[in-house]
Amino acid sequence: MKQQSKLQSILFLLGGILMVIGIGCFVFMFEQQIASWLFLVGTVLFATMQMMQEYQGNNITIRRLKNIMNLADMVFIFSGILMVDNVYGFIRPAFSNSLDYFSYIYNKWVVLLLIAAILEIYTTHRIEWEIKKEKKNNSNI
Repeated sequence: MKQQSKLQSILFLLGGILMVIGIGCFVFMFEQQIASWLFLVGTVLFATMQMMQEYQGNNITIRRLKNIMNLADMVFIFSGILMVDNVYGFIRPAFSNSLDYFSYIYNKWVVLLLIAAILEIYTTHRIEWEIKKEKKNNSNI
């Protein structure tokens, strides 16, 4: 994987911290309006920096895992958008029936966050394992 610059690493770390603070404050109902925006900004920073990091090798497995990681990043961002909607309800007018909105959109950011977190954990560990395996094979040659 291509090494991030110092600024990219700082923005990546800042995004992760903002995500955690935003989720914590939102779940414990502390300033939910601000917390939802903190989470959304954090997800955008985190996902953007992670998507900018590219794999320069030829291993098809790592390329596939990187694509899955990019999908998880997009799901993180969508989760942040739905969290902000949970507070402000800007998607609600798109539904003619309030029950449909509550069935399909309201509080579904939690499910998306869980899916993204599981994909992120899986791909992070698998990429690390594949890179170690690739380095071991290259050192044996």
